[in-house]
Amino acid sequence: MVATPETQVHSPTALVITWEKLPDDYLLDEKPVENTGQPLIAGALREALELTDWIQPGMLIASNFGLCVTVNGKLAIKAPDWVYVPSVQAIAAEKERRSYTPNLEGAVPAVVMEFLSETDGGEYSIKPTFPPGKWFFYEQLLQVPTYVIFEPDLGLLEVYRLQAKRYELEQPDLNGRHWIAEMGLFLGTWRGEKEERSGYWLRWWDANGTLLLWGQEQLRYVRQQAEQERQRAEQERQRADKLAEFLRSQGIDPSTIP
Repeated sequence: MVATPETQVHSPTALVITWEKLPDDYLLDEKPVENTGQPLIAGALREALELTDWIQPGMLIASNFGLCVTVNGKLAIKAPDWVYVPSVQAIAAEKERRSYTPNLEGAVPAVVMEFLSETDGGEYSIKPTFPPGKWFFYEQLLQVPTYVIFEPDLGLLEVYRLQAKRYELEQPDLNGRHWIAEMGLFLGTWRGEKEERSGYWLRWWDANGTLLLWGQEQLRYVRQQAEQERQRAEQERQRADKLAEFLRSQGIDPSTIP
C-alpha cells in the first residue's frame, strides 16, 4: 500500500519565501548516505544520460546535493538523492557548486527523487514548521513539477505530479513506466545486477521505448556485434571454400572465374 500525505496541508498563515545565496563560509551538514545502494542507483541514472549525450551544458544533475530556500528568515536545506535542474547559471571554472538556490541561481528543479531507506517515512512529511518536511519542501516551497519516491528493496516506484499546487500520484503506463515530460524520457524499474549490487534499479527509456544502456551494457553489445560479424565472415569463408572445392571436382579452376 502506497503511503501518501494527508489531503489537507496545514501551513502557517504567514509564509515568506526568499531566495538567498548560501554564504561561502556556511558549514553544510554533511550527512552520510544511508546505504551503499543509494549512490549506485543515482550514479547509474546519470551514467545512462551521459553515454547518450543527453546532458547538455547549463544543466544540473546531482545526488545528495543541497537545495536551499529561506522561509520566514530561516535557511532550509534538503539534499535529494537525485535532482535534475534544466538550466542553471554558470559559475567560475575554478569553483565547485556547493549548493543550489532556485530562482536566484537558475531554474526550479524539474525532477527530484528520494530513495527510501528510513522507516519513519520522512519522504512523505508535510510538516510545515521549521525545519519543513521533505514533501512540504518540494511541493509547497520549491514547487518541483515531478517528485519521485523509489523503494529499492521492493522495486516500488511512485511518481507524483504537481497539480494545482498539490502532488497527485500518477499511474504508470502499460509497461509500468512513467513519461517524464521535463526530460523527454520514460522512467521505470528494472531488476538485475550492476557493479556489486543486485536488485531493483531505476532506468531510462527513450520516446521509442528503447532502453538507455549503461557502459558495461554498451560494451557487451559491441562485443556481441563483433562476434556475430566474425561468425558471419567465417560462414561466408566456409561457403566459399566448399564452392571452390566443388568447382575443382568439376575440373574448373576457381581462380579463373571473375
